[in-house]
Amino acid sequence: MNIQIFGTAKSFDTKKAQRWFKERGIRFQMIDLAVKGMSRGEFESVCRAVGGWEALFDPDSKDKQNALLIRYAPEEMHADMLLENPKCLKSPIVRNGRQATVGYCPEEWETWE
Repeated sequence: MNIQIFGTAKSFDTKKAQRWFKERGIRFQMIDLAVKGMSRGEFESVCRAVGGWEALFDPDSKDKQNALLIRYAPEEMHADMLLENPKCLKSPIVRNGRQATVGYCPEEWETWE
């Protein structure tokens, strides 16, 4: 498995996801969205796995101004704006190759091989 956890250091659910993988001895790579963000390829892969950018968008993010801009922007701009504003992503985003989840989803992670 090649697990990547995208989240922020202050996110409670991100910490729970890290603990879940550590307890099972599964190695993972932590990417802090506040520091690095996602590459376009990672973003597009996760969008395909979870059903689109809408599943990744957190309308209640702490970055209220950018969340409003994304929400009311023209449809064709939503994904690009979300990629440029990683603080508006739900977390954690856990990725294993072509598989991905948004939020704390241990039931699904157990099915990954």
